[in-house]
Amino acid sequence: MDRFARIVLGYHGCETDFAEALIRGETSVSEWEPSENPYDWLGHGLYFWEHGPRRAREWGKGGVVGAVIHLGFCLDLTDLTYTELLADQYEDLLALQEKGTLKLPKNRGKARSLDCLVINELVRASEDVGINFQTVRCPFLEGDPAFPGSEIFKESHIQLVVRKNAVDECILGVFRPHLA
Repeated sequence: MDRFARIVLGYHGCETDFAEALIRGETSVSEWEPSENPYDWLGHGLYFWEHGPRRAREWGKGGVVGAVIHLGFCLDLTDLTYTELLADQYEDLLALQEKGTLKLPKNRGKARSLDCLVINELVRASEDVGINFQTVRCPFLEGDPAFPGSEIFKESHIQLVVRKNAVDECILGVFRPHLA
């Protein structure tokens, strides 16, 4: 695959001091600590709002870092191939639960523990057969309808996660975004 195929801009909300240190080069991209919460929507990694600097600012702690991200080998959940893999992985985990060797968590609102587990396990199982997902990408329908009867939601967005093993390969650069 061409190194520069599928490049997107992502925005990460964080503390202002950290954002400035990254932008000035005082902190390297490889030092960026991924999120490893059991409830992360798309598994463990560095989370970005795709083309959403305002959302990153609203969610973050005062700072926003823009990043030029090469999606690389992406578990893109807008693609039926990958959502089918995800469903198969869930069935495998469900079978383990039925055998009594695993207790599946539940998603509760924005805490997506089940989604996190299934995605992390799919990525791990893929690595066992030589497939290395570098990023995970998924749309989320969120918020109130844009207008009465609409299926378009005001806070919908695309979330993007760069997996820890691919930070140096996929984050091509960082910048200070213009936030109007």
